[in-house]
Amino acid sequence: AQRAGMGRALMESEPVFRDTLVKVDQALRPHLGWSVLDEIAAEESRSRLTEIDINQPVLFAVEVALTALWRSWGIEPDAVMGHSMGEVVAAHVAGALSLEDAVLIICHRSKLMRTLGGRGATMAMVELSVEEAEAAISPWSGKLWLGGLNGPRSQVLSGDPEALKEAVAALEQRGVFCRWVKMDVPSHTPLVGAISRELEGRIARIAPRSAQIPLCSTVTGEFLDGAKLDVAHWGNNLREPVRFAAAVQRLLTSEHDT
Repeated sequence: AQRAGMGRALMESEPVFRDTLVKVDQALRPHLGWSVLDEIAAEESRSRLTEIDINQPVLFAVEVALTALWRSWGIEPDAVMGHSMGEVVAAHVAGALSLEDAVLIICHRSKLMRTLGGRGATMAMVELSVEEAEAAISPWSGKLWLGGLNGPRSQVLSGDPEALKEAVAALEQRGVFCRWVKMDVPSHTPLVGAISRELEGRIARIAPRSAQIPLCSTVTGEFLDGAKLDVAHWGNNLREPVRFAAAVQRLLTSEHDT
């Protein structure tokens, strides 16, 4: 979702967006040692947004600032949901996580993910049903998993880079539409089990609380009490598949429409 210069125009033209970015940057900087404001202002030739420990904190800051901007326009959500790392933003927006706790999670999450990168592409979207995708990766059991269940015919395969290359080639030979995801970390699979457990230890001091806005989790596909967004939840958020389709369906069947 990230691109060089994202948020730059809003930072220059919208005071609420800019002021919120400054506030979030001040919270992030002690953990990062660099400024998200500088990254947003950077030209494409100097942008580092392809690096996961850079793009996740920047995305977090931009998403929090966008929410503040929309609220300044009188747009308030009836419920919130976030895809993968976006659930950290959703939990903060809902009031379940303080800014400090949300920052702690996103910074340690992205730094730990960086330690597993650099081996090649680890994710690809495929135009298959869940059942078809599970059957397609069965020859690579223990190497490939469904990392994202995004729609009736939109799944994300995640895992070992070499196994994923083989699986995508086989699917394309069958005429299945595949698109590589710009990710070199096998998120949402057992391969991140070790760093997900380390994440839980690093964020042990967070204090989740009941949300002020209903939050539908893409970890479970159900509404969750904010007080249950504990360290184990955030470990699962990195390790378990993203149940986006289930969460969307749950929202559609609820009374919430914004």
